Amino acid sequence: MRYLTTAEVAERNRTAESTVRYWRHIGKGPRGIKVGKRVLYPEAELLRYERTLIDGQEEWGLAS
Repeated sequence: MRYLTTAEVAERNRTAESTVRYWRHIGKGPRGIKVGKRVLYPEAELLRYERTLIDGQEEWGLAS
């Protein structure tokens, strides 16, 4: 399984790393796992999260 860093998730979503950290803080966005001091995101989780946005199951995300 491939894991992405916060920086890689930010780049993938064309946003700042601080935004990805904020999403995690408020309980939105893809779920990450803490490994030591780092947070890593399984690629499968990113795909799942993107699918929820596309399907409209999340109240924010893609613009209409």
